[in-house]
Amino acid sequence: MNNTAYLLALHSIDGLGPIRLRALLNYFKDPKLAWEAKAEELLNIGIFKSIVDRLVESRKNLDPENYASKISASGISWTTIFNEDYPKLLKEIYDPPVVLYYKGELEPARRRSLAVVGTRKITGYGKIVTEQFTKGLSSAGLTIVSGLARGVDTQAHLAVLSENGKTIAVLGGGLNNIFPPENIGLAAKIAEGFGAVVSEFPPDYMPFPGNFPARNRIIAGLSLGVLVIEAAEDSGSLITARAALEQGREVFAVPGPVTSSLSKGPVDLIKEGAVAVFSPEEVLEELGINRIKNQKSAVKEEKSLSDEERKVLDVLENEERHIDEIGRQLNFPSSKISALLLKMEISGLVSSIGAGIYCKKS
Repeated sequence: MNNTAYLLALHSIDGLGPIRLRALLNYFKDPKLAWEAKAEELLNIGIFKSIVDRLVESRKNLDPENYASKISASGISWTTIFNEDYPKLLKEIYDPPVVLYYKGELEPARRRSLAVVGTRKITGYGKIVTEQFTKGLSSAGLTIVSGLARGVDTQAHLAVLSENGKTIAVLGGGLNNIFPPENIGLAAKIAEGFGAVVSEFPPDYMPFPGNFPARNRIIAGLSLGVLVIEAAEDSGSLITARAALEQGREVFAVPGPVTSSLSKGPVDLIKEGAVAVFSPEEVLEELGINRIKNQKSAVKEEKSLSDEERKVLDVLENEERHIDEIGRQLNFPSSKISALLLKMEISGLVSSIGAGIYCKKS
């Protein structure tokens, strides 16, 4: 499409969402004509008066060419639904963004992608599950899509980076307003060679709470499916999962402890038809993707375990335990159990959840 600067200018008008903007472009054919149209004509084709007033007011101070140049100079790129590099999966949804802003490389969006989402209030169990699933799926060549939020999203992005994989972070605000602020560094790292940070919102748009359901449809739209790890029954990640179902994408849920309220969301999804999964291999099998390739395993062979290590693993077989509890059950002195757990953590046999609590690593 010609006159892309005028399309970006139109896109900056609050209230011109993807459906209204598409209607406007279908009518005028050229974004410059739409930008310069008289208020009466805009009203006649069904654009609300409040939006028309904002557009007319914006034209007084916003020069489209200067606006586009300013965005480009800030290091932000963009693609539109009319471009060949626009993500194909995203184009298939009901209301795809007309404009997608990004930092980094959108090339990963052309690869097979899977969304990993979940609670912001992640538990130790959730951290371990997110890391194991994400690393396994990333090592199989999948691009991991998530929302850069606290909790499961952050853990998923970090796991991909640790594997030198590819990830896409979808924001609920503009690229100049990264949220949460503690993830500004993570967003920069992703854009520096590990994928892309993307948003449908103009660069300076604030991350208002009402933006996130719209953001979630993009997470689902970029992906072959959505994997939910830990979610309360009112979690925003369930919006992502249900958007995936509406888009005809796969939905996977990891069951959690029955004692945790964060297990309720995945269980509800499973009742609605989501696939319960216990390993990344099961996700790959459902997607028709071959087994995990080039996965590095630091876990020692069973035959090489010492008797003491076997005893520790037996104690941790079905649940996480505090270091003091492990020592009491095995009647090991604290110095010995500390040394054993440190050695086993380095070997990849156990994981420290924090606060002195350990669990067996799958």
